[in-house]
Amino acid sequence: MRRAGRAGVGLRRLSALRLGVLRMTPVAVRTREAEPGIKRQLDLLPSPPPMEPGRLVPLERRARGTEFLSAPVRSVLNTPAATHMPFWSLNPYVGCEFGCTYCYARDTHRYLVERMGGNVEELPAWQAFEQRIIVKPDAAAVLTRTLDPAKLGGTPLVIGTATDPYQPAERQFRLTRQVLEALVSYRGLRIGLITKSPLVTRDLDVLRRLSERHEVTVNISLATLDRRLARRLELRSPVPGARLRALARLTRAGIRAGLLIAPIVPCVTDGRAALDSLFRAAKEAGAHFVVGAALRLGPAARHRFLPHLAHEFPNLVERYERHYAGRTSATRTYQEALTRRLRALRSKYGLADDRFRPLAEPDQSPDGQGQLFNG
Repeated sequence: MRRAGRAGVGLRRLSALRLGVLRMTPVAVRTREAEPGIKRQLDLLPSPPPMEPGRLVPLERRARGTEFLSAPVRSVLNTPAATHMPFWSLNPYVGCEFGCTYCYARDTHRYLVERMGGNVEELPAWQAFEQRIIVKPDAAAVLTRTLDPAKLGGTPLVIGTATDPYQPAERQFRLTRQVLEALVSYRGLRIGLITKSPLVTRDLDVLRRLSERHEVTVNISLATLDRRLARRLELRSPVPGARLRALARLTRAGIRAGLLIAPIVPCVTDGRAALDSLFRAAKEAGAHFVVGAALRLGPAARHRFLPHLAHEFPNLVERYERHYAGRTSATRTYQEALTRRLRALRSKYGLADDRFRPLAEPDQSPDGQGQLFNG
């Protein structure tokens, strides 16, 4: 090597090699905690290359038709400004095998495939979401490289807002566990998890370590205790009893966990007796809180759920078309009545209304006529 205008530096028996001008640019110090005795750590790794089109790489195809595709990512964090949600979010997977008919996240799958110039063999968007699961194998490494806790500013970081982080793919790829292990290196974050799967209890060891360093909340999503009704709404999700047992295991292990009743499907799962039974089951499982929100029907959910509703609950189609016409939320009258019902049940069972809000607040569109309550 040679400084400008000065002699080179060489080693005996090695030929000189000119590398050109070497410039050192200061970089930000990682905010991750350093190992004992190391006060500062500079990240000199190069930035990841830009995402190229057509980089969806097939990983595996299963007999039932599900295919897993690997996608390169430059960032895994979604800002509140981008999602219009009151938290940061992270999803190790795009697409979900559980196949919940009401899921609002189907368009995220289509957007990613289109952005990368890929295709899903001309499958309908709803079917591609369930059968072409995109995995982000570098999610944990990218998170470690890009996470700046100061930017979060105390805002929660929620894992699993668009697709379940503990869906069947997690048994094989273990991306969610890797993300949680990466977060152990930090301190003072507010971390949330949303899942329908009892697989979350596999990671109790990591969740305990995280809880020592962060504020951790696990939301077990459950819309009904009725197994047959659950299967009509969620084609391949874990049965209600398995989710409640997972909730009990989490709370017994000292993890702050509760029940997320979402969505509450008008005229299907919103009856007084049905909601009361969910609150009672949550209390028995040691839940710290119960939160709930009414069904939202954005474009992606509408295209999947309304035809399914016509097949399973044909008597409700006209009512849904009227009350969800031109809106994504149920009427304000309905939501206010639902809020009163949930508040009364929390008071009855002594359960909190957690301040962590995994769903968007109701929209401000004009109210429709009538209510959807049948209880």
